[in-house]
Amino acid sequence: MRLRSRTGRRAAALGLLLCAALVAACGQAPAQQGGGDGTALLQTRDPYGGDPAQEGTPRTGGTLVIGNDREIISFDPTRQNSNLAATMVYDSLMKLVPGGGAEPYLAQSMETTDGGTTWRLGLREGVQFSDGTPLDADAVVFNVQRHIDKQASPAHLYASRITSMRAVDPLTVEFVLNAPMGDFNVLFAQPMSQGTLGMIVSPAAVQKYGDDLGNNPVGAGPFMLANWVRDNKMALVRNPSYWQPGKPYLDGIEIRPLPDTESRYQTMANGDVDMINGGFNSELVRAFQNPDLRIYFAPGNGGVLNYFNFTRAPFDDHRMREAAIAAMSQPALGAAFFSNNLLRSESLFDPASPYHSQAAIDAWPKYDVEHARQLVEDYRASGGNPDFVYCTDRSSVPLGEWLQAAMAAVGVNVDVRYFDLAEFSGRVLQGGDFDMASQIAAFDYPVPGIYRVFTTGGSTNFGKYQNPEVDRLAQEASATADPAQRTRNYQQIELILNQDIAVQWLSRSYLSTITKPEVKGIDRYITRDLFVAGTWLDRSQ
Repeated sequence: MRLRSRTGRRAAALGLLLCAALVAACGQAPAQQGGGDGTALLQTRDPYGGDPAQEGTPRTGGTLVIGNDREIISFDPTRQNSNLAATMVYDSLMKLVPGGGAEPYLAQSMETTDGGTTWRLGLREGVQFSDGTPLDADAVVFNVQRHIDKQASPAHLYASRITSMRAVDPLTVEFVLNAPMGDFNVLFAQPMSQGTLGMIVSPAAVQKYGDDLGNNPVGAGPFMLANWVRDNKMALVRNPSYWQPGKPYLDGIEIRPLPDTESRYQTMANGDVDMINGGFNSELVRAFQNPDLRIYFAPGNGGVLNYFNFTRAPFDDHRMREAAIAAMSQPALGAAFFSNNLLRSESLFDPASPYHSQAAIDAWPKYDVEHARQLVEDYRASGGNPDFVYCTDRSSVPLGEWLQAAMAAVGVNVDVRYFDLAEFSGRVLQGGDFDMASQIAAFDYPVPGIYRVFTTGGSTNFGKYQNPEVDRLAQEASATADPAQRTRNYQQIELILNQDIAVQWLSRSYLSTITKPEVKGIDRYITRDLFVAGTWLDRSQ
């Protein structure tokens, strides 16, 4: 589905690209809003939420209105999609801890009895799904088995590590793995978009609704689905039988799909919604400059990237992947798409991460138009056609135009196609219907981030990249109890990914939560996923 590719707009983008490249070549950076790499403006701010001790006594009541960057596809945890409301309806058995690891949340405990091969999950007594049925050991076994049985599940790769599981008693589940995994509990703490074993659906609801479960979720979370008019709004209401006494504080939550970035930000700035799920640089930059808004943000690891499709030409050839990197100036990218506030990225891990190494940066191709042009000519001389299709979302038109102009400068014609986010995530990325495609792949902790994006069969390894050494190193890192060994493995993975040019790094992530000041009790992951039982509205402001 082609949206546009006008000669005039392409010429303008090429002019911007050449101008930025010329300025960079002269040793000067383009004019910036707050710093050459954006760090003077875009700073990490309350990445995991606010400080309850500073926010006062929670008030009960009110409806929180959220502007989401896409329509939700499904509430079925075995279906790959991003679902802001999933934690609101289901909660999570475990919860990620800042800095790595997981702690019990809906569950009571989760421990290994033998160094990572056998794990026991302890459940809280008296927890019920909103349909009145018990969330017990049998329910957990039932749910995990669904991920094992469905190869398309985003958690199938993790669930397939389980060789046996059983309900020891009504509140205890035992899992036996095919090999030690010291981080197995982390897999029960993931958001739905990354594949999780920790969101438990009522088995009675699965039996009742069958294939329509995605539209009829029944969980044990703080809210229940009351009404859903697709492409309009979703209404959630308080779960009266919620397991945390006195919570949730809110009466309800309303989620409105607002896929257009400009209108989403203006809706927030105008006060028509209480919160937006920010996904792009432009809204985050403006929010930082708006004193009437509250921001929760951290760039994390991974970030904004382009997938290469390794299953077909031209990017099954290393020369063309290298040419794509060498052809694209990061200063020009910052000017064209990132509001002159580019959070630079050239590797898997943030430079502050202990898993990052200079060796990976040294292996990454440098901006060199002449070298890129020569690689393209060599590829063409060997019989290859370097032209390709680039797919991205409708909010990223400047990115598509900039990339098209950059590749034109080295002799490559790019057919740019734009899609709504839901179609882009579903048909294009999951269907592998692209040569190169943009995506946000941000994560805090390497497990399961590396597995999802870069190991063979990973649920969001949309480019089908494969390297047996990466697979081995990742599995070894998750199994070892030696932090030094784990660090060495992750540093080696980062290096190999850059040597292979597994993806094209564009920038760090801009995933954010932006709210009115009266929204309190924000509890989030850096992926924007929210735990809303403790969220409240201070309407006295």
